[in-house]
Amino acid sequence: MNNQDTRFANQYAIQWFPGHMAKTLRMMEQEIQHVDASLVLLDARIPLSSLNPEIERITARKPKLYALNKADLADPAVTEEWIHYFHEADAGCVAISAKQKGGANAVRAAIEKELSGLLARRQNRGMAGAKTQVMLCGIPNVGKSTFINTFAGSARAKAADRPGVTKGKQWVSTEKFDLLDMPGVLWKKFDSKTIASNLAFIGSIKDDILDVEELAMNLLDEVRRNYPDLVAQRYKLDAETLALPPYELMEAIGRKRGLLVRGGEVNTERCAVMLVDEFRACKWGRISLERPPQRDDMADFAEEDEE
Repeated sequence: MNNQDTRFANQYAIQWFPGHMAKTLRMMEQEIQHVDASLVLLDARIPLSSLNPEIERITARKPKLYALNKADLADPAVTEEWIHYFHEADAGCVAISAKQKGGANAVRAAIEKELSGLLARRQNRGMAGAKTQVMLCGIPNVGKSTFINTFAGSARAKAADRPGVTKGKQWVSTEKFDLLDMPGVLWKKFDSKTIASNLAFIGSIKDDILDVEELAMNLLDEVRRNYPDLVAQRYKLDAETLALPPYELMEAIGRKRGLLVRGGEVNTERCAVMLVDEFRACKWGRISLERPPQRDDMADFAEEDEE
């Protein structure tokens, strides 16, 4: 990794890891002792980049289930590869869309399966009626509040399409489960430009600390590498235009959309905002930004990009 990559990854470190995130990690350290299991929500478009190594460390001592949320926005074939990757590593994993009722039902069934040993022991001790306590955790903007509302069947948690809406822990009860919803938390230092970029693309880092034009150019460059047809179809681009350098490609799209200022120049900032918003709204199509690495186990899973 060169110095420029490191600078990109760490230039916003203070804003990325404010005091409340350190407080959340301390709170998780305490609460994990009192729950039966943890449910870690990942973004199905970037499962590896949304896997917080701090959360991995804290939740390692209890049964755990990974839920690939927002699967309706991701490439279904790639999501299947991810589920296989987790299962090969003997890790529980289910793909869901928190906005759809079936997603919560799938997680309920998977939690019961993961915790079958614990639940059986409880039954033997005459505690069959006791609720299963599960800590829900993940990075900002991964969809925890929406999931809780779907899971509980009512709007119990504040939900918004931006990071940092949940500020403190809250318990949500259902018939069989008590869910402990923790605020979204990042980690202090991203060790690769890829992770930093992926988190920015999906909106887990607050947009107001990012250069939106650089973000949009990186996003365009990344997506056209793996899904050129989707970008071309969305913005009606021919092959020659699609192959332009990122800034010129963004200008060409802005011109096609009529995002011009006086003198016929393209308003690149407005175009950049439009591109990022349309990607996040799945208007480009179902896209995965990350594919499973070629490996047989999950050793150093969270540190994959450090090597």
